[in-house]
Amino acid sequence: MIGVINEQLSEKYIKKSQEKIMAKKVIQVNKNPVYDIGMISTVFNKNTEFYGDLTFKKSLQINGRFEGEISSGTYLVVGEEAVIKANIKADTVIIKGTVYGNIEAVSRLEIHTNGKLYGNIRTKKLMISDGVVFEGKCEMIKPYEKKLKKGDESTDSAESEETPA
Repeated sequence: MIGVINEQLSEKYIKKSQEKIMAKKVIQVNKNPVYDIGMISTVFNKNTEFYGDLTFKKSLQINGRFEGEISSGTYLVVGEEAVIKANIKADTVIIKGTVYGNIEAVSRLEIHTNGKLYGNIRTKKLMISDGVVFEGKCEMIKPYEKKLKKGDESTDSAESEETPA
């Protein structure tokens, strides 16, 4: 009798434990890529062709073709098979494909292996991997410099007003 009760109790306990485990396993599967910057909100598939001016508020990965202008205050990822012909201004740009155009990445620009960039760069932080093709100029954005103190300004202006004899 005690064995039967213990068996019934253990079966109930096992069932409840399995139900809890099953409930915890139900998750939403999102196939969007995840990088160090976080999950990409929107992905343009490799079969996508897009022409025009593109602005967006959440992260974007382009795996197809784009031609025009791109402007955003967030992240842009250029996928491995992507071909972009555009001037780009974004907070962070990650290049794994091909870009023809100038890039201003306010915070960071990463060009990964097999990435190609034919254009000029302007950014605070730059990461270029081995195997990258880069043809253009690079300007590093300096951090905001503090304004000179009043005493410093007066000495500079006094020196500039003097004329040599």
